[in-house]
Amino acid sequence: MSSSMFQFSVIQLVQNLRQLKVILAKGREFAAEKKLEAGVLENARLAPDMFALRRQVHLTADFAKNSCARLANVFDSAPKFDDTETTFEELEARVQKTIDYLETLKPAQFDGADQRRVVVPLRTRTLDVTGLDFLQRWTLPNFYFHLTTTYNILRHNGVPVGKQDFLGPV
Repeated sequence: MSSSMFQFSVIQLVQNLRQLKVILAKGREFAAEKKLEAGVLENARLAPDMFALRRQVHLTADFAKNSCARLANVFDSAPKFDDTETTFEELEARVQKTIDYLETLKPAQFDGADQRRVVVPLRTRTLDVTGLDFLQRWTLPNFYFHLTTTYNILRHNGVPVGKQDFLGPV
């Protein structure tokens, strides 16, 4: 199961983070082409009570980085990001820093990760599950929620992104 945990976390998340960079680049190019005021797309949201695009990107990167660090049992040494990125260039750089970090993790660090106890303090409760449940029921749904919301914000605002931009090479 260990190599599967590495494959279904690090490998899968890195592939999708690379596609996030593609999507963000298209947003940056669209904003420049349309001469949009700085921050218009980066601060766009789908609904008033949802996070803006920039926060969606922060969370996408954080779920990938922090979850893999927990599964590899190296969370205490994982890099901390300050959530100060606001421009497309800064957001793309954050995604790349996340990819760079994930690529330092090794399959052997995921030995036993499926059964490893993962404890995450949340605002209203504490998540206490096995690594497999953590990956399947927490990490991947949250990661894809924020990734998809980023895509949808850009698409909703006219950025020419499509399904292939989201999926990438298969």
